[in-house]
Amino acid sequence: MTGLTRQLAQWVVTPPWGQVPDAAWSIVSTGFMDTLASLIAGRDEPVVGQVSRWVRAKGDPRQEASVMLSAERASATDAALINGTAGHALDFDDVSLGGHPSTVLVPAALAEGQAVGATGAQVMMAYLVGYEVWAELFRREPDAYHTKGWHPTAVFGTVAAAATSAHLRGLNVDQAQAALAIAASMASGLIANFGTMTKPFHAGRAAANGLDAVRLAEAGLSASPDALEHAGGFLQAISPRGLVDRTSPVAVQPVPHILTYGLSIKKYPMCYGTHRVIDAVLDLALAHNLQPDQVQRVHATIGKAQGAMLRNHNPVTGLEAKFSLEFAVASSLVSRRVGLRELTDDYVAQPQVRELMGKVSFDTVEGTCPFEPFFALNDRVDIVLNDGRSLSSGDVRFARGNAQLPLAPEALKDKFMDCAQALPPAQTQQLWAQLARLNQLDNVRDLHL
Repeated sequence: MTGLTRQLAQWVVTPPWGQVPDAAWSIVSTGFMDTLASLIAGRDEPVVGQVSRWVRAKGDPRQEASVMLSAERASATDAALINGTAGHALDFDDVSLGGHPSTVLVPAALAEGQAVGATGAQVMMAYLVGYEVWAELFRREPDAYHTKGWHPTAVFGTVAAAATSAHLRGLNVDQAQAALAIAASMASGLIANFGTMTKPFHAGRAAANGLDAVRLAEAGLSASPDALEHAGGFLQAISPRGLVDRTSPVAVQPVPHILTYGLSIKKYPMCYGTHRVIDAVLDLALAHNLQPDQVQRVHATIGKAQGAMLRNHNPVTGLEAKFSLEFAVASSLVSRRVGLRELTDDYVAQPQVRELMGKVSFDTVEGTCPFEPFFALNDRVDIVLNDGRSLSSGDVRFARGNAQLPLAPEALKDKFMDCAQALPPAQTQQLWAQLARLNQLDNVRDLHL
């Protein structure tokens, strides 16, 4: 029987879905819009400047792709690195498949698409190919990768970006197979680095490594033909308890996996493991007109993998606060919002915020959501007030913006405009219009600010 690595290489060369449903194209379009919004909002973050300076110091003369949609150009690999890092710098980008697929796949697809002069429709198909490879690998594991310390964005993203790049560059099946295998050995990213600059670097590095893997395969670098499914291969190595399915054939379906898993759009620039709790606290605060000084204590119940990600119990910087449930609750009560202006060092240092963080605790529970294995089936928030009253959110199944509870189209546009508010309005409107008809764009080199 043809092995998994070979089967996925065949997918890369000849996608198996026939006519792609309009609903799938709509999700892909959302991925591009949301990622580029997050990139624009995050492009001035310190990590982006540091990565950009490191890239320039290398002195690579190639000018294949745009850096952050500007007139500055770099090699496709370096552009993917910088753009992926910028897209994930604020942790405001979309979520699915246990990680952040679009912040890897959009930079990879655009950089490679600009390098080869692809159309918008070709770049969208390449994104879909990468998403489907990621989904096919992801669906085989019953456990949450986060519990072993793996960041799925980095490990799956590298292989998926290679699939995206290989499709755009027109590799044959043997070359695509080698590219996937090479990418599997380049994949890494640790939960321990959450709350630091290295986390957004994971996304950029995954996109860049995927493109590098394809170029190495084109150059003839050999790799194991069964690197993904081998007993000493990719899936087995990253599996938390070794329960991964390495042997079943790929799940060729009449419609792509993206219609099952979709994309979840973030309402808050925080680790996604906090979003159900933020929704619950905001709802309780609004319903009962809660003031911070009324609160005696707050207790949340979340999943084990969520707890592993939310490791910063006493954050002192805005970056650390992104991975703090204590901060998420405090901000929700103090400001009744958790937005970009709250994720600053000065805000985290406010006495009222720090006092409330000390009143927050949480427990983790076993069991997982079949749709999102790194979540518990439900989250819950209980608030005890100084007057003795107890308020409960009840079970919270999905955060607002989740693929199962999607934002309205106007809310997506509002987020885009908010992220791009520093740009001249004419530029913002022009970019939105280009993205809205990306499938009609003759050449993605024309996509710029």
